[in-house]
Amino acid sequence: MRFLHAADIHLDSPLTGLSAYPDAPTELLRTATRDAFDNLVTLALDEAVDFLVIAGDLYDGSWKDFNTGIYFARQMGRLKSAGIPVFVLHGNHDAESEMTRRLSLPDNVHVFPASRAGSFELPELRVALHGRSFKNAATTEDLVPGYPAPRQGWFNIGVLHTALEGYAAHASYAPCSMAELHAKGYQYWALGHVHEHQLWRGDSTIAFPGNLQGRNIRETGAKGALLVTADDGEVTSVERVFVDVLRWHRLAVDVSAARTLAEASRLVGGALESWLAAQTDSLPMAVRVSLTGRSAAHGELFGLETQLRAEVLAQAAAIAAERMWIEKVVIETQPPETAQALAARADAVADLQAILDAAPGDDALMASLEGDFAELLARLPLEVSQGAALLESVRAGLVPELVRATVPSLLARIASAE
Repeated sequence: MRFLHAADIHLDSPLTGLSAYPDAPTELLRTATRDAFDNLVTLALDEAVDFLVIAGDLYDGSWKDFNTGIYFARQMGRLKSAGIPVFVLHGNHDAESEMTRRLSLPDNVHVFPASRAGSFELPELRVALHGRSFKNAATTEDLVPGYPAPRQGWFNIGVLHTALEGYAAHASYAPCSMAELHAKGYQYWALGHVHEHQLWRGDSTIAFPGNLQGRNIRETGAKGALLVTADDGEVTSVERVFVDVLRWHRLAVDVSAARTLAEASRLVGGALESWLAAQTDSLPMAVRVSLTGRSAAHGELFGLETQLRAEVLAQAAAIAAERMWIEKVVIETQPPETAQALAARADAVADLQAILDAAPGDDALMASLEGDFAELLARLPLEVSQGAALLESVRAGLVPELVRATVPSLLARIASAE
């Protein structure tokens, strides 16, 4: 017996982080979640699985119009024609209270109730599926105690949308413990909500498939579902299957050897070329590039994210214009000399460092700088004021924080000019 376990599909949810750029793959960003779901349904048909489980957040919220529901019904029709049933549980994004539009679905689609835990049975496979959809998005109580006892002699699957223990980065929806799941006596727990793949074996096999398609830079790497095989009432294999159509990646580039922005840009280009050559798949990629290391170029790079991104975009376009897009360029370099090393110099740079280190505690100076910055901001062209991320600190009145952030780069610039 084989089935597919998917979750966190977020149909028609936009991919974010690239759409503001004129070079972005607009059509791919717009249709990515549908394209990944198309791939999942095609995989179910090609593998002739016995059924499909969707463990929450099929939708990203209430539909803007009925097209999302019509699209899903069409995909379910493909599975119905092949005799493949689908078991859907709703999570926090598509909770009963969140969905204001609904459509009738083909009769091969079975939705777990929200008022209490319910069960569906497949007698020919001796499989029982147990689950409870979210009635409200903010479902913060433990739902597991309300799940029924396992059907003896059958293969029992618990379907649950949960933060589980230890996932502080995710909202605590339907929290529960690992020990609690193992103790329930089910052979398999099909979980959703956490967007990273995780698998635990023990008294029960417990798994998050991760989301079906990465939607931003926080969701990097290959995405997809799980193909689960069971025999004689036991899970024999859990295989990751990838159906995503665009992948997000982070690339850290050490630019310690660079002395100028141009040299740093060339190092990034070389790193991108080497990294691209090492990729084993041919999917389009959105890449965040971080420049790291103690570099003599640190002072020159500071505050020039927009210029540097244009340089890196040119490098990427020359390497793989139709396959790789730069999501962002982040400058995380450090000055070539530490603050301690500068202080030990006993020269004008060391004296200036001492003055600047004390400046954030001088309330009168900070108030004066805030007035000067406000006047400067009013005069700056829009593209400049919007292109410099640190100016947000000025707008927010966080001038001491701005001074602390700029001191190392300013000193590096001065020291390198000596």
